[in-house]
Amino acid sequence: MEFKEEWFNDKSFWRFYAPIMFDDKRWREVPEVADGITRLGALKLYSGNAVESAPRVLDLCCGMGRISSELARRGFAVTGVDLSEDLLAAAREDAGYEDLSIEYVHSDARLYKKRDFFDIAINLYISFGYFEDPEDDFLMTRNVYESLKPGGTFIIETLGKEIAVRDFTPAEWFERAGFTVLTEYEAVDSWAALKNRWILIRNPTGPGSEAGGPARIEKTFTQRLYAATELRALLFKAGFSAVELYGGWDERPYDSNADVLIAVGRK
Repeated sequence: MEFKEEWFNDKSFWRFYAPIMFDDKRWREVPEVADGITRLGALKLYSGNAVESAPRVLDLCCGMGRISSELARRGFAVTGVDLSEDLLAAAREDAGYEDLSIEYVHSDARLYKKRDFFDIAINLYISFGYFEDPEDDFLMTRNVYESLKPGGTFIIETLGKEIAVRDFTPAEWFERAGFTVLTEYEAVDSWAALKNRWILIRNPTGPGSEAGGPARIEKTFTQRLYAATELRALLFKAGFSAVELYGGWDERPYDSNADVLIAVGRK
């Protein structure tokens, strides 16, 4: 099966925008996220050497291995899947520094499936809803369901529609990773999705300035938004027998004080 080219297929996007998106805050939160995954997945911290008996984790849209590496450090058998070869190369390099045994697979998340193999699957940091066709979200979710063992868990972390509406700002700017970043946001299709326009202006002394990198980079992309009830319904449609919703990795309720939408599907 082949899919048409979409915005996330652009290699240059991840080259320039990944350091912007995955800032120091995102790296500092890694232990908290890994703790939450361990609790919600009912996994035990593993300290032995028999890798074949370790809990198997699927990190779908793993990027540069931010969470994959932490879970591997804790003794889990991790498979990271991503469409970006550049991000996977960075993930493999980082894992090599620590001699972490992580399987990284170059694949479209809509196609990857390994039936009844994983104990837990994760899709983190707002990488759900990238596909133009909403049926592709269901396809990916169904493939995850089939890849989990009976009793397995699928955890999605995303920007809930309720939070997007509550915290909406039409534009902002900040400095990060050697760039001045200008952003514009627009709700489209009655809040079915959020249109993003990101402009990067390289600071004169920023990274890559000596190499003559582009002074200005611009990208517009749209991400589908799910209300908590919509995401729950999608997980049920994919076959999950129970779904829990949380507003943070501390398992707070998904209410007006939520930081993020975390959906947990149980097979």
